[in-house]
Formats: sequence, structure tokens, C-alpha cells
Amino acid sequence: MLRIHFTGADLGGVRMAAGPDPLWETILSFHRLRDRRGAPVFGEWRTETRVRLKGETRLLGALVPRRGYFPDFLTPAESRFGLAEGLEALRATPAAQVRTELALLASASAPGAARSTVSPAGAATSLADGTTDLGRLTGALRAYHRAAVEPYWPHIRARAEADRLIRGRALLDGGAGELLATLPPMIRWRAPVLEADYPVDRELWLDGRGLLLQPSFFCRGTPVVYRDPALPPVLVYPVTHAGAPAAARHGGPGAAASLGRLVGRTRSAVLSAIAHGTTTSELARRAGVSLASASQHACVLREAGLVVTLRHGNAVLHSLTPLGAALLDGAQEVPGPAGTTRPAPA
Repeated sequence: MLRIHFTGADLGGVRMAAGPDPLWETILSFHRLRDRRGAPVFGEWRTETRVRLKGETRLLGALVPRRGYFPDFLTPAESRFGLAEGLEALRATPAAQVRTELALLASASAPGAARSTVSPAGAATSLADGTTDLGRLTGALRAYHRAAVEPYWPHIRARAEADRLIRGRALLDGGAGELLATLPPMIRWRAPVLEADYPVDRELWLDGRGLLLQPSFFCRGTPVVYRDPALPPVLVYPVTHAGAPAAARHGGPGAAASLGRLVGRTRSAVLSAIAHGTTTSELARRAGVSLASASQHACVLREAGLVVTLRHGNAVLHSLTPLGAALLDGAQEVPGPAGTTRPAPA
């Protein structure tokens, strides 16, 4: 079990990540790639990703075991600002930290486990030699991310945004304690301790540093924290899945048919009403339609890939996908003659 100990200052320092973290998603997706669980969500993704990878995962396989500990330096805090920033921070990891964490990885290897063609000990020796080897690692991570994560990023980001909507409403309604109480079932708030299912027993004292809550599409089963308690505290936890990730595709008969239905004032009003997240009943009130009509319009928008819907308790929450947000932003102003603007037509 994992037990995270809060002080009053820590409760005031609880915050939500602005979106999915590209390196956390990259590393955790590598776990999902090699297990067989969660086929309804990850099955098609696994098939598509393996085809793109062509088996080039040997270095990652040496550093990220199928389960258990993987080095903290693979997911630096700077990654929350973007993949490039995260890889640059990883490349700058001090050699002493690399040696220490890869030694921990070697000691944590399960006896009798199948060995990778690149052993953790060999990887430790290689990576500790200098930035050239870390550059090779960042190249491998970038290539893997491009094949396994990047094509699905709009869907991953939409699921994280839907999760943020739930947590944000809880924070506004009841403060940090209420927010912590709404986390997935494997995480339990028993003030002043946050308990979570975890493969080993861990105690983490925040000591006034607060806690970053990081929703993750590829996290599964249990949350993840850094092993090094001196690092900025972050709790990576799984989002609620409503369906399999879809690669970003443009066009196609299904998408064209759905998008072709998005005509008229009412649906435009519904899309605008969802802009900042809403329940179905709030959507009906904001758009001036019946509850049944609001639900139907939200369904059409969801089929078109413009809205993501997540059930939380008795409420159904809708939020825009990146595509929906881009469409709404583009509809705010339509260029008129001589560079002027005019309202978009209904």
C-alpha cells in the first residue's frame, strides 16, 4: 500500500496537471504494450503500434521492465511542459543519478525473470559514460513516442481534460479534500493520509511541498509515484476509460457523415455551451433545449469526435476534444470583405 501524508500546507498545495505528460504516457504505454490486459481499450492500439515499431524497443526494454520499478530520470518534471523539454531534461541527467537509479533497477529485477538482450547492468555502464549515450536513449524515446503515443495524442488529451473537469468541479464544490476523495477507487482519502493500492509498501511525507495530480491514459491498475522522495511529489493515476484510443485521422466516410450533421444554430449553441465543461442538465439550460434534445446533440457531437463524455456518479459530464475546441475557435470569427470580420452564419 502507498500512504501519502498531508499537512495543512500540503492540502493548499494540491494541484492538477494542465494536461497529459508526454514522457509519463510514453513510459507507461510501454508497459501496456507488453501485457495482455485491458484488450477492449488497448487491444487495437497494441496491434497498430507493434506494426509501426517493427520491434525496435531493445533499449527501452532494458530500462522499463514489464512491471515494478523503472528509473525516475525517465520521467523528469520538465516533461509536463512538452516532449522536447522533457527529453532535454533527461539528456541533462547527472551521471551519478543515472548510475544510482540503474543500480536500483538491476537489484529490483525479479529472480528468474526473462532477460532482455540489453541487460540493466549493461545499460547502466553504457548510459553512465556520458551524454552521447543519453542522447541515444532520448532518440529511442522520441522514436517510440512517435509510433505509440503521438498518433493517439488528441484522444489521450481529451480523456485527461475530461478527468480534469471532474476534479475541478470537486475542488470548487468542496476544496482539496473533496478533490482527493473523487480520485479513482484504488485511491482513498482518509484525512490526513491518501492511501492507494500499490505493489509495495511506501510512505511518502509531503512536508509542505504539496502534490501534483497527473491523470494518465496508459496508467492502469495502480497509481505511480517517484521512488526518490526528494523529487517533487507527483501522483500519476489512471483516467476512466470510455473506449479505445483512436489514431487521429482526417476524413473518412464515418467522420464526414457525422460532421455533415453539424449544421444549424441549435447544434452550434450546444457546442458553445460545452466549451468549459458541463453536465447534460446544465447543457440543456445553457442551450435552451430539452434534456432529451441536449443528450441527442451531445451524442452527435461525440460521434463526430468533437466532444468526450464521462460518467461520474449520477452525472454525465461533457467536454470538448481538441478538434471540438479548434472548430469552436474557428467559428467565433469569419473573415469578411477587406479583412473585416463578421459573425459566423447559423
